[in-house]
Amino acid sequence: MRNRFVIYCGMKTPYTIGITGGSGSGKTSFIRQLAAEFAPGELCLISQDNYYKPIELQLVDEAGVENFDLPDSIDRDAFVSDIKKLKAGISVSRTEYTFNNPSSEQKTIEHIPSPLLIVEGLFIFGYPEIEKELDLKIYIEAKDHIKLTRRILRDNQERGYDLTDVLYRYEKHVMPVYETYIQPLKSTAHFIIPNNTDFKVALQILVESLKKRI
Repeated sequence: MRNRFVIYCGMKTPYTIGITGGSGSGKTSFIRQLAAEFAPGELCLISQDNYYKPIELQLVDEAGVENFDLPDSIDRDAFVSDIKKLKAGISVSRTEYTFNNPSSEQKTIEHIPSPLLIVEGLFIFGYPEIEKELDLKIYIEAKDHIKLTRRILRDNQERGYDLTDVLYRYEKHVMPVYETYIQPLKSTAHFIIPNNTDFKVALQILVESLKKRI
């Protein structure tokens, strides 16, 4: 049986915050600390990471390696549909995507509508049907060498990739897509948060602002 855990969402038309940035910029850490500042029922998180298409539908490069870093790797129709359901007050369940990592046990994530809705993902500014649903757009950035270090640690621990695989994907997949699809949209963000060392001040300001909307 799969583990189950709940991410709270909820009520009428939630205030919707989109958070993006390059792979390894620290989006997950920022969002975890942001969510920890709110009580259950005040905030819901929906992540693009759980909307990847099955591995057999992923495009492969010239070396036969699946490229999970392309905009087309995401089931964007399902992602958009669930965002709109949450904004309409409808709960959503989704199975966690584990990138076929045999050491990871899939969980069922339950999203429950709430006053604040966080939409997180690499391509949320580049999907027009998602971008228009966002009330506030936040871009988290970090230097390339810092992002690479974080990517190495994450992909080894969470996805079971060895160092050679991580470096190949970073050079061939991650950086070209970042430079083409993600970085050019940084200027469309309402706030840009640097995360080379920490984001404490920016987090505090954002928390104070969002609490006023509950």
